[in-house]
Amino acid sequence: MITEDQVQFYHDNGYLLVKGVYNTEEVRRFQESVETFLKRAAASKFDRSHAWQGDYLPPEQLKKLVLKGFHDVQYHDAQFTQMITQLKLVGIFAKLIGDNVQLHHTKMMVKPPEKGAAFPMHQDYPYFPHTKHSMMLASIHLDRTNEENGCLHVIPGSHKQGPLPHVGSYYLNHKEYPIESGTPCIAEAGDVLFFNYLTIHGSPINRSDRTRRNILVQVRDPEDLPTNDKHVNWGQGMMLHGINPLFRNYNYEGKLSEV
Repeated sequence: MITEDQVQFYHDNGYLLVKGVYNTEEVRRFQESVETFLKRAAASKFDRSHAWQGDYLPPEQLKKLVLKGFHDVQYHDAQFTQMITQLKLVGIFAKLIGDNVQLHHTKMMVKPPEKGAAFPMHQDYPYFPHTKHSMMLASIHLDRTNEENGCLHVIPGSHKQGPLPHVGSYYLNHKEYPIESGTPCIAEAGDVLFFNYLTIHGSPINRSDRTRRNILVQVRDPEDLPTNDKHVNWGQGMMLHGINPLFRNYNYEGKLSEV
């Protein structure tokens, strides 16, 4: 569990790095699940590689970079369900958001050695805007992470600026907000970085000989409603802690209706 000082740090700075949320055995199991996941994806028609195609780097460099990203990993392996329902993680969410914590989505992010793509500074708000801005993310580290292998950088207190205009709706101007302007969040395997979706963050290229594997867990207060349906999936809404005060009917089409 975290202290009241840590809770206050989160609200003041928009982020919090918590050490040792997962133990060595849990990390080992999750690493194995990631590797199995990637092999299964590679053998399917649904494998995906991504790299930001803006003007952050010259085109000849961009085409060499890779970022593996897959949403809703708990649909593929029960280990990830155990990961996102782990009591320490859920307890920290409840301390930072409140008693009611609802899952929005999960995502696997893998930066391969020497060519893991950068992710420019941005807020997550444009991807899934909400009314009360309770939306937050937990980045679960499955590897030792530092500046060399592309650790996350955050700008402390930037969440207090509210939503900012983004280039193409999804990235901040990299000349105004270079990745190096953020505070590097150096972490060990099993550590978790929590931050608000208004907190400016990004990560550099993985230039090391080590993979950087993270699982992202995006959650919200269930009473914090989206302003549009830009990011909806059929399993969205699982309660991780407490109850959903907005009692609804979830039908097979994924549509919601009041009861």
